[in-house]
Amino acid sequence: MRRTISLFIAIVLILVTLGVLVLASASSAKYDDASYFVKRQLMWLALAFCAAAVTARLDYAHYRKLAIPLASVSVLLLVLVRIPGIGTMINGSWRWLRIGPITVQPSEIAKVGVIMLFAWWIARNQRRIDELKRGVIIPFGMLAVFAVLLVIEPDFGTTMLVSSVAVSMMFLGGVSLAPLLITGVLGLLGVVILIFQNKERMARILAFLDPQKYEQDKAWQLINSLRAFAGGDVGGVGFGNSMQKYHYLPEAHTDFIFPIIGEELGLVASLMVVIMYLLLFVFGLRIALNAKDDFGRLLAYGITLMITIQALINFAVVTGCVPTKGLALPFISYGGSSLVISGAMIGMLINVAHSGMKSPSTSSRNPFKDRARKV
Repeated sequence: MRRTISLFIAIVLILVTLGVLVLASASSAKYDDASYFVKRQLMWLALAFCAAAVTARLDYAHYRKLAIPLASVSVLLLVLVRIPGIGTMINGSWRWLRIGPITVQPSEIAKVGVIMLFAWWIARNQRRIDELKRGVIIPFGMLAVFAVLLVIEPDFGTTMLVSSVAVSMMFLGGVSLAPLLITGVLGLLGVVILIFQNKERMARILAFLDPQKYEQDKAWQLINSLRAFAGGDVGGVGFGNSMQKYHYLPEAHTDFIFPIIGEELGLVASLMVVIMYLLLFVFGLRIALNAKDDFGRLLAYGITLMITIQALINFAVVTGCVPTKGLALPFISYGGSSLVISGAMIGMLINVAHSGMKSPSTSSRNPFKDRARKV
């Protein structure tokens, strides 16, 4: 397990380092001060390391008591962000709270709130998790609160991410597959209806289906993202030599930073980045399986899935596999809230791993074996 922890930390550090380097290149065309975003990212990175250090030392058992308070604070912040004068609207979305010179995304805090809340609830009701009320109605009711508040921002990307992680945790925690599928389909149907009623979202769907037709409008970023990958070919055009960062990709330093990696460093480097996230997923699962109790196991599953599913969605968006969503690439994209919260989650995962090494597992329950029996 020590080797797993060491490799896990090493991969995170490599991704963070790569993120700073690529950010320096991708953001160089944004301002006269080419280091503007890099300096701010380094500041956030220092806070992220502090957050990771604190959560790595704090016994994760304490999070049981913090689950409801943190979830409540998350909900409150999601409400406040939608109030004019308190929340800040950028590009048509109310996703930020401005605190002095900095902006904070409550949706990032909500990610941790959802993970801790569901880990606490499922672990607490493990023996009765197959009951409709405790296994489906109450958990989906809790999820609905977060999902509704995220949708009205609007932030469909984070809504889908948080929902998929919560449902996955329920499945791994022992909830029967049938009610999860039925409720999940109904929820997805609701999201589809909301998308059809929103002109902006429908435009993104149409641009995704026919990007050539909307090349000068909603598909602008997608088309130039694909051009970046094509231009990079196998070996890349060289670090700092990207053409797409010169205003062809408006979000080259945030959501669409991965195409800059593809353009400057090429296919080989891009695949290496994908492999590193895959390794994070594998190591995260190993940590979860070796946790000393159900709460730690579910906490580790939730964190692992939140980080890797978000990366998967980002990869899918920038390669045109799914419609555009505003989700950053963890550890690499520019963004203070995302970086600090990701650092805190990594620290929690490390603490679960260390606790599993010190104490034998108090639960022999293996969710994968349980799944095999049920299916």
